[in-house]
Amino acid sequence: MDNNMTILLILLSYLTGAFPSAFIVGKSFFSIDIRQHGSGNAGATNTFRVLGKAAGTIVLIIDVFKGWLVVNFVYLFPSIYINPELIFEYQLLFGVFAVLGHLFPIFTRFRGGKGIATLLGILIGLHSFSAFVSCMVFITVLLAFRYVSLASIFSAIAFPIIIYFFSESSDVSLIIFSIFVPLLALSTHHKNIRRLLRGKERKIKFK
Repeated sequence: MDNNMTILLILLSYLTGAFPSAFIVGKSFFSIDIRQHGSGNAGATNTFRVLGKAAGTIVLIIDVFKGWLVVNFVYLFPSIYINPELIFEYQLLFGVFAVLGHLFPIFTRFRGGKGIATLLGILIGLHSFSAFVSCMVFITVLLAFRYVSLASIFSAIAFPIIIYFFSESSDVSLIIFSIFVPLLALSTHHKNIRRLLRGKERKIKFK
């Protein structure tokens, strides 16, 4: 792939990740800026809390799809030649920029979500088995403790462990990316961690 096409797809990956689904759903259907309510986060979890299940589900699906879509750019543009040995590296590159777009979207003055749903979409596109197991970890922790933030952190931490024990690939890029996942989750949830330690984190209510 030539440099110009690489730069173009990196930019497209960022803009895809930057699509402000929570902001658009809030403004279009509820006439509110989701960032001014609840936790102030423009992500699926805050949308669920503030706008309800239907809106939260829509935002979640869109954010997951964003991550899945960018890692499949290498297949959606068949005219682009990519060295088969470098396809995974390009997928990781596009995925990272999609997450950056979600965290710092240009469309909403760089105030985005925490990137977990988009990251899940990337994992589904790259390594579906580990994504499935991480989701099971998320659900288990959520049902046990009712903290979305804690469930997100544990599922992210589980990802490199799953890769280590169950992946047949010894690709260094995959290993580095697997370490990046929990680091991202911990960095974007630092406020939640503080509230958890103080016992002030909000639990979700199951109906």
